[in-house]
Amino acid sequence: MDETLLPAIGVEILIPACALVAIAFALVQWLLVSRVKLSPHGLDSAANDGGAGKNGHAEYLIEEEEGLTDHNVVLKCADIQSAIAEGATSFLFTEYNYVGIFMVAFAVLTFLFLGSVEGFSTSSQTCTYDPTKLCKPALATAIFSTISFLLGAFTSVASGFLGMKIATYANARTTLEARKGVGKAFITAFRSGAVMGFLLAANGLLVLYIAINLFKLYYGDDWEGLFESITGYGLGGSSMALFGRVGGGIYTKAADVGADLVGKVERNIPEDDPRNPAVIADNVGDNVGDIAGMGSDLFGSYAESSCAALVVASISSFGINHDFTAMLYPLIVSSVGILVCLITTLFATDFFEINDVKEIEPALKRQLIISTILMTVGVALVSWIALPLSFTIFNFGTQKVVKNWQLSLCVAVGLWAGLIIGFVTEYYTSNAYSPVQDVADSCRTGAATNVIFGLALGYKSVIIPIFAIAVCIYVSFSFAAMYGIAMAALGMLSTIATGLAIDAYGPISDNAGGIAEMAGMNHRIRERTDALDAAGNTTAAIGKGFAIGSAALVSLALFGAFVSRAGISTVDVLSPKVIIGLLVGAMLPYWFSAMTMKSVGSAALKMVEEVRRQFNSIPGLLEGTAKPDYATCVKISTDASIKEMIPPGALVMLTPLIVGILFGVETLAGVLAGSLVSGVQIAISASNTGGAWDNAKKYIEAGASEHARNLGPKGSDPHKAAVIGDTIGDPLKDTSGPSLNILIKLMAVESLVFAPFFATHGGLLFKI
Repeated sequence: MDETLLPAIGVEILIPACALVAIAFALVQWLLVSRVKLSPHGLDSAANDGGAGKNGHAEYLIEEEEGLTDHNVVLKCADIQSAIAEGATSFLFTEYNYVGIFMVAFAVLTFLFLGSVEGFSTSSQTCTYDPTKLCKPALATAIFSTISFLLGAFTSVASGFLGMKIATYANARTTLEARKGVGKAFITAFRSGAVMGFLLAANGLLVLYIAINLFKLYYGDDWEGLFESITGYGLGGSSMALFGRVGGGIYTKAADVGADLVGKVERNIPEDDPRNPAVIADNVGDNVGDIAGMGSDLFGSYAESSCAALVVASISSFGINHDFTAMLYPLIVSSVGILVCLITTLFATDFFEINDVKEIEPALKRQLIISTILMTVGVALVSWIALPLSFTIFNFGTQKVVKNWQLSLCVAVGLWAGLIIGFVTEYYTSNAYSPVQDVADSCRTGAATNVIFGLALGYKSVIIPIFAIAVCIYVSFSFAAMYGIAMAALGMLSTIATGLAIDAYGPISDNAGGIAEMAGMNHRIRERTDALDAAGNTTAAIGKGFAIGSAALVSLALFGAFVSRAGISTVDVLSPKVIIGLLVGAMLPYWFSAMTMKSVGSAALKMVEEVRRQFNSIPGLLEGTAKPDYATCVKISTDASIKEMIPPGALVMLTPLIVGILFGVETLAGVLAGSLVSGVQIAISASNTGGAWDNAKKYIEAGASEHARNLGPKGSDPHKAAVIGDTIGDPLKDTSGPSLNILIKLMAVESLVFAPFFATHGGLLFKI
């Protein structure tokens, strides 16, 4: 086999160097955000500084014009920010206490199941894929899989928590910057998103790289065992992401639905009005659901796609010939992705200035296009220096000869499929295009027609993304078998730092708007934050599209690795064992969605009753002379989400174990295939339906066109119908939809980790 141009020492420098550059860049962005002061003292010094800003004294005069030196407003913003940060931190700590117990219990289970494969023997065993060699004992795989599970879980939790801390640090600062203009506010929100994006990408890469090198000290030349035990990293990451997404999603939507139904529909007060008792809980929810949950989710996708690629590579020529550079190709692609995202971020923060509301959405879309183009070049370069000209890839028992340019195309196909899914999602969820405008128009005849149009839009929006995923799968499998699919998934996630920056920008802007409303700032400031938020809604939908598309590819790659590890040569759809698995698997996303939707409904019911009780029993609340009891609403959301996240989580975590033990690996293969096929469709339609309803409401509220003004203003019958649609869509787009992509990935990675146990001891019912 050919040698790679990049020596092993080059890889050992490149990967940690890129991760450290990302951490340094994130810290620089954070320092720039922290220059916006949240205290009147800081404001005075900024105002009296002769060289403040680019225009020095002139900028101070603008500050006077916009009322920037109003100390009361700054103090109010600081108080509100502190209440939101406190609520979010308290919720996450409560959630992590429960999740920590699960984490320890599941780690013990992992050790017991995998250790029992060879009866806890400490003697070497015959290698699974090469019977002529001896590999490390199964007990070692059990111990190291458990360690990597805990590492993945901890990194996932840390990613979510860091994201939430950054978002709650930046929200009020974005509000204060909005007084200087929409451009300043945009840069503050985007920089804060970039801090989260780069920290998460760097942490995911660095922890995985360190784990591989430490495990290598024990495993030595047994790369098959080494990378099999590394799959626990993906399992840990995704299992924490599931609880983060479901728990955070229930929290945020219970508060949102309660605040909207009573505040906007019944009492006719604006969104984020400080008189609304659920308003703090609603803003806390944006951080624990859309930021912490999403951070853990995308980290899980990244960890799993890397693990799937590494497992297949370890039994291909890379692993057999111990070619360290080619073996770590997935991590090298991610490292180059970090550098590409760094350059791309500068286009938003330094190279182009935003002076108008209309420039926000194009600036965010430009990020996606620039990162995709630069990454395509980066992948071609990396494939040339880090891969041999020709090599073999494991393909269900045979070795397939692959050229380096073919693997480069696999990554590029995934990258561009992600961009296509992103833009199709934007077309169906942005109020700049006809689909959302049609949904808004349907509000003229009431909520029922709005719901019908919104559902139809969601179903229709599935078509092109599914074709894009299908083409991506066919091309990448034809070129490089299951390794090609894993690399296509990694290609889609290679620009994760930019994707997360764009994604986190949305909830930060949403919070900024809420703080502006609660602090009583003038309507011009609120208009600016609303424009930031509307663009954020669309980009959040694009982010969810990326997450779902990559989840489909990751799940398929893990499925391929599971089938190989479990020793199944073919999955026969005509076999009754497989067909029952397919049917049950296809049903699981519906069962899971039913659980999460009902959880949001139950929690929202309690929230609505509490908000109504406060409006009816606290004298002067509606007039603004009395203060609402925010803490009770925060407690309702926290208690409901902690209690309600356990059954859906248990369904996902226990299904592979029960099916594998009782029915065996063939039925489990059917379950994985069925859940993948139905889960992707429901996830895309749910996310896009919810996003479209949300932006149809915003389209009417903004009144930017003649058509929108005819449907408005706020409080009109069409607007109330739009609010009802938005409220129905909330659990679809922020709880059920995003959680489904974790369901399909998590069941696949869990099956892969426990494949040795299922292959040895599974299928008890069929052995009777």
